[in-house]
Amino acid sequence: MQVGLGFPRLFSGDTRAKLSPLLRDRCKRAGIIGKVPKVTFLPANETFEYEADKLPYKEHGKQGSLLDVAMNFGFHLEHACGGSCACTTCHVVVKAGAQNLSEMDDDEMDRVEQAADFQLHSRLGCQAVVKGDVTVLIPEWNRNYVSEGH
Repeated sequence: MQVGLGFPRLFSGDTRAKLSPLLRDRCKRAGIIGKVPKVTFLPANETFEYEADKLPYKEHGKQGSLLDVAMNFGFHLEHACGGSCACTTCHVVVKAGAQNLSEMDDDEMDRVEQAADFQLHSRLGCQAVVKGDVTVLIPEWNRNYVSEGH
């Protein structure tokens, strides 16, 4: 599933999903469309596209974080502490695009190291700010099937 937010009228509706990567890149370079990151959450394989500067802040985690993106599109990502970097329930593993996330600060590093199944590419969804295309895996132990409606 692919959802978009913030494309100009020229590329509205179903057209935005049909833009080839080559055309999308040309449009970005020409300034026709703004920075349009794609965030994919696995294993759900849900992908969301949006113009970064037009995404409303949902008051949980850092503005533009993986958690903020998830909340804007109604995608459930656990965050027991409200996105304040006080727990590890929004732990994700970056599968692609790690360079397109903000650098990890000391607070996040201290906290994410406490996550179950901590890995080299582990991040907290509330702290990792999206700067470009990224794919993350929500570990199975971190999925809350009750709150996700399963």
